[in-house]
Amino acid sequence: MEPQSYSLAFEELQRIVSEMERGDVGIDELAVNVKRAAELIQYCKNKLKATELDVAEILKQLEEDGDGA
Repeated sequence: MEPQSYSLAFEELQRIVSEMERGDVGIDELAVNVKRAAELIQYCKNKLKATELDVAEILKQLEEDGDGA
């Protein structure tokens, strides 16, 4: 299940990590939680990369618009 936003993904990831740090995760849940954490990390990395590319494109367009003024 893919998160609806970066914020929700990050919150879920923090919750998983906190549970693991406190030892609240049983052995049976550990593999499931690690897999989910990996999915959330990948989702967040992809979102950050997409945002970085969007910002770079916007800055490039602003720069080009400024050159013609």
